[in-house]
Amino acid sequence: MPADVIIRPEHEGDFAAIGAIIRAAFHGKPYAAGDEAELVEALRLENALTLSLVAELAGTVVGQIAFSPARMADESQQWYALGPVAVLPAYQGQGIGARLVRAGLHKVSELGGDGCILTGDPAYYVRFGFEHSPGNVPVGESAEHFMIKRLGHRQPVGPIAFHPAFSPPATGGGAVIGQ
Repeated sequence: MPADVIIRPEHEGDFAAIGAIIRAAFHGKPYAAGDEAELVEALRLENALTLSLVAELAGTVVGQIAFSPARMADESQQWYALGPVAVLPAYQGQGIGARLVRAGLHKVSELGGDGCILTGDPAYYVRFGFEHSPGNVPVGESAEHFMIKRLGHRQPVGPIAFHPAFSPPATGGGAVIGQ
C-alpha cells in the first residue's frame, strides 16, 4: 500500500469524487445493485451517514467507506452497517480498502458501537473479524453474504436491520456491499 495514503473524514468538497469512486469501483460487479453511490447520497440526505471516511493519495480521493445506523428489534445495543466501501479500480489490491475498513471499525468502536453488520464477500471480510450470524440476518437479506462483527462482548439477539435507505420502496432492492 502506498505509504502516503491519508485516511480522513469526508468533506463536502469530496461528495462528487466519492460518487465517482463508488460508481467506478462497483461498475459491472456481479454483487453490485448499481445504486451504491445513490445509497451514500440518500444516507447523507437523511442524516444517517454516521461516518464516512475517505482515502486520499497525493491530494486525490481514491477510496471511501460509509457507516450508517443499524436497528435491532429491542434497541438494546448500538450497531452500525458498514458499506459501501470502494476504491478506484487503479488503486485496488494495494490495501487501501483494508485500511479504510480498519480505520472505520476503530472509529465506530470509539463511538460506542456494539458491532457492525454488512452484506458482502465473506472471503474478504473474515480477515477483519466478521462472521456469519444466521440468527441476525435481516428479512430479505442473503444469509450467505450477511455478516456481523461484534465490537463488544454481547451477542446480538434477533435480526439486525439496515437503514431503510438500503431498500428504497421505489426499487424494491438495496445495495449489496462488497469488494
